[in-house]
Amino acid sequence: MPDSSRRSCSPEFALLGFLYLQPGHGYDLHRRLTAELGEIWRVSQSQTYNILKRLQSQGYLTARRVTQEKLPAMQTLEITPAGRARFEAWLAAPSGGGVRAVRLDFLTRLYFARQLDPSRLPAMLADQTERLRQTVARLEVRQASGEINRLSLQLRIRQLRSVLEWLEECAETFTRTPEPEDRPGS
Repeated sequence: MPDSSRRSCSPEFALLGFLYLQPGHGYDLHRRLTAELGEIWRVSQSQTYNILKRLQSQGYLTARRVTQEKLPAMQTLEITPAGRARFEAWLAAPSGGGVRAVRLDFLTRLYFARQLDPSRLPAMLADQTERLRQTVARLEVRQASGEINRLSLQLRIRQLRSVLEWLEECAETFTRTPEPEDRPGS
């Protein structure tokens, strides 16, 4: 099985997640990815289809041909037990300690954890916060030779501190009691 950490900054786990929730068609999956996670993942329809084909060839998806009256046949994609296990392992694993990992991987995990088991969110946020704090601490003791390297290191530290502030805001968002206008049916 390919290393999931290498691919966690790929929309493949978002596509697996959508299929974990329900079977779908390639076009619908791309549309959903764009509509629901479009600020995270920017992929073309052809990229989406290529990822789905690869996941199918790796045994994580199966396709079932559905005939339609007066329309061409469509393929309904379904996640396999191996695909479910891969998605669940990814969802339970920590994200990396960098800005890109948080922006792509962690936000995608947060999206699916919120749908599947919102009680996981506080622990996910706390784990990610601790991971970033450790990364900042490692970077702060690092020595950089040369002015550009020093500036680059400073930038990384400032970006991570900004992400830490954002994670605190996320924790507040997911732990606050909904205001009356936030509640369904209000």
